[in-house]
Amino acid sequence: MIKALNAVPLMVLLLIATTLEAAGDAVVRVAIYNHVGPIRYGLFLAGAALLLGYGSFLNLAPLDFGRVVGLYLATLFVVWQVISFIAFRSLPTLPILIGGALVIAGGAIITFWRPA
Repeated sequence: MIKALNAVPLMVLLLIATTLEAAGDAVVRVAIYNHVGPIRYGLFLAGAALLLGYGSFLNLAPLDFGRVVGLYLATLFVVWQVISFIAFRSLPTLPILIGGALVIAGGAIITFWRPA
């Protein structure tokens, strides 16, 4: 199965990883603040599974870890805002958008800048 995943484009792996991480974090947040008892524990297990998936897909990316993290963080910011809107109906504020633009720029620099 891992060999088959080697043919998956980098951005697809990162989109899967970031979606799993943001969704896992959202599920854990819902478990902590909105539920008790068995439902809470089920949500914690679901969140843990999503976060394990995130770590697995991130580490399948065909770049060294230091370089993939830059692109990952930029992608994560965008996906996090989408998940935040879907799960919590929260729109990003101006400071979040400005900070996010810096995160995206920094991620691009880390990933794509090749020193001479």
